[in-house]
Amino acid sequence: MIAAGPLRWWFSGMENHLCAGATARNEAVNASRYLGRALWWRWSGYHRRSRVESKMNCVKLLGQSIMARDFDRQVAEIQIRVAALNRYTALGIPVTEPVG
Repeated sequence: MIAAGPLRWWFSGMENHLCAGATARNEAVNASRYLGRALWWRWSGYHRRSRVESKMNCVKLLGQSIMARDFDRQVAEIQIRVAALNRYTALGIPVTEPVG
């Protein structure tokens, strides 16, 4: 049973209902269980996707939308944001030098 109480009527008959997204998720979970998580990450490219998602979140912190209308200017605007983000990242990385 999916739900109990006041939501039971809403979910009635949904135990056997599978949409395309649910099927794809089930296949991904089964592949992860079969291959093991480390191998599945390499096989599916999940690690790259998760890194790109976190980087896009950082880029969006500099502004939610692009102001330029022309494609070339949009590319330049994104490159400027990425350069600024890389500069902020570089400022946070300590510079170590050997002592002695």
